[in-house]
Amino acid sequence: MAIVSTGGTIASRVDYRTGGVRPALTANDLYSVVPELSEIAQVNAEILFSLFSENITPKHWTKIAEAVAKHIENGVAGVVVAHGTDTMGYTAAALSFALHNLPVPVIIVGSQRSADRPSSDAALNLIGAVRASANAPFAEVVVAMHETVSDETVFFHRGTKVRKCHTSRRDTFKSINTSPIARLRNERFEMLIEDYHKRDSSQRIVLKPSFNEKVALIKSHPGLDSSVIEWYVKKGFKGVVLEGTGLGHVSKNCFPAIRNAVENDIIIAMTSQCIWGRLGMNVYNQGRDLLAIGVVQLEDMLPETALVKLMWALGQTKHIRKARKLLTTNISNEISPRTQAEETA
Repeated sequence: MAIVSTGGTIASRVDYRTGGVRPALTANDLYSVVPELSEIAQVNAEILFSLFSENITPKHWTKIAEAVAKHIENGVAGVVVAHGTDTMGYTAAALSFALHNLPVPVIIVGSQRSADRPSSDAALNLIGAVRASANAPFAEVVVAMHETVSDETVFFHRGTKVRKCHTSRRDTFKSINTSPIARLRNERFEMLIEDYHKRDSSQRIVLKPSFNEKVALIKSHPGLDSSVIEWYVKKGFKGVVLEGTGLGHVSKNCFPAIRNAVENDIIIAMTSQCIWGRLGMNVYNQGRDLLAIGVVQLEDMLPETALVKLMWALGQTKHIRKARKLLTTNISNEISPRTQAEETA
């Protein structure tokens, strides 16, 4: 199997002169930090970038997808991508849309604390990721991180449904509006859902790694100035994801700017800033008016996933109607068929 390193805390060391964390480890260093990896699989390590994740852009997503696809085409049993946790959800979504018909798993892994700290979560996360890459029954893009604060189990979250929910806890990642796909405990995998893409070496990966960066994410808030939307129109942006309130609302003072954007062939899509639940834009007049203007309702899609997906859709076609259809088509389980009654821990 292959480990592709992009940087982040899992690929960092503490600078004891300053007390800060600096990127320092190569991909081969990741392998040496956890000797147990050699007992699980033969690892082909590659360093692609050495970046903290806040510095990763859609152009990097394309390069990561291409590197992963190359390893898979060369016949590896799976690929692990080491990545910083801050924007891991964005990259996980990007790879979920860029890599189709996967024959093997693609596991994105990180850590909240660097590998040379006594309390580091890097070892368990790496072991879980490598074990899943080599042996897991699923073939999807997932994030592998601690299930709890204890060093006992690893959760595998679908790349389009995962969010970082705490600044420093080791169990920071949660699956939103769905269950994690699997759990690893004592070297054994427990599948937590029945409907998953199965590992199948006969399948041939399809790579669609293009992203259009002219997409914005705007969070609705009291007093939002509609000129913010107008600015993106003037700057030639092709899409805007609104992170609306509740069931999918923004202030009426934004309606003229939204209408103007839609009339200028800019896709305006709605998500909710609530963590759990799905949109219901037909419930209130405000939501129905937005739908009538031409706003695209995105069900229970996470705002960050929606941003990435709209970038990806506009990277596949220049035709607005086709891009809108791609945006509302469930490509990689980013839209749950139904809303779960409770939060998933």
